[in-house]
Amino acid sequence: MATSSGMSSIMLMLFSLLKAGDHVVFSQSMFGSTIKLIGTEFARFGVESSIVPQTDIAAWKAAVRPNTKILFAETPTNPLTDVCDIQALADIAHNAGALLAVDNCFATPVFQRPTLMGADIIMHSGTKFLDGQGRVMAGALCASQKLVTEKFLPVMKNTGLILSPFNAWVLLKGLETLDIRMRAQSERALQMAQWLEQHPQIERAYYPGLPSHPQHALAMKQMSGNGGALISFDVKASSPEQARERAFHVLDSLQVLSLCTNLGDTKTLLTHPATTSHGKLSEAQRQLAGIGQGMIRLSVGLEHVEDMKIDLARGLDTI
Repeated sequence: MATSSGMSSIMLMLFSLLKAGDHVVFSQSMFGSTIKLIGTEFARFGVESSIVPQTDIAAWKAAVRPNTKILFAETPTNPLTDVCDIQALADIAHNAGALLAVDNCFATPVFQRPTLMGADIIMHSGTKFLDGQGRVMAGALCASQKLVTEKFLPVMKNTGLILSPFNAWVLLKGLETLDIRMRAQSERALQMAQWLEQHPQIERAYYPGLPSHPQHALAMKQMSGNGGALISFDVKASSPEQARERAFHVLDSLQVLSLCTNLGDTKTLLTHPATTSHGKLSEAQRQLAGIGQGMIRLSVGLEHVEDMKIDLARGLDTI
């Protein structure tokens, strides 16, 4: 089902399946607006929730209650690229009589098919890779015919969470090149991640395609041997204030790459997660999710790799 945005697809799922007294288990590493939607907005209507570490299977299992209806994971996550074991979470959900929902925005269907690993529902922000050129806002909610017909469609008709015809046409045109874009962008992202990991001003690079990534083997298994196009990295600093200053210096020094809160474009886009994608969270919530003031998110596009390196080095080498 096509919706008006990625968040509206999540809203449609939650609104269709939950009522007061129900319980949701979700990852602490998810997109900031998703965390606020479940933990704050739906809480006002009596929906309970538990937030757990993304990669801790035991924590997911321990958080399940008799009233749990949905386990909700994003893999890889934004911006830390944490990866969860989809099959293991599906088993936990189904043993409890619940559903597993997976936000598959960053891997896309080209690299990862969560339903083949037991997931019941898949979400996408079509604004990102599905369109691929930052032209429209869109979302997608994918599930069985039964869920679509009996649960989602009635709510969609009554709430207007629907994609406009023109934006649907634009998105369909973007899907025509999704496969070749994702493979080319993932290839460039791996080269950039390898370069960033070795740079003296970088504390750590987060990318599933790097052997240093904590869930590298799992990511390669679930994502068809590809790391995707999203990288995050921390600049070296001695304090949060200095980290923020240095991260902003790198972003302000860009001349070729784009400073933008979107991702998944054929243009390479960079942003500061602590003040954008996760700016709505408290500092304590950001720290819990592992997002510091020195973190920069890099969505790799189709520019020449050497041009990307030169532009980033402009700021990194002058810290």
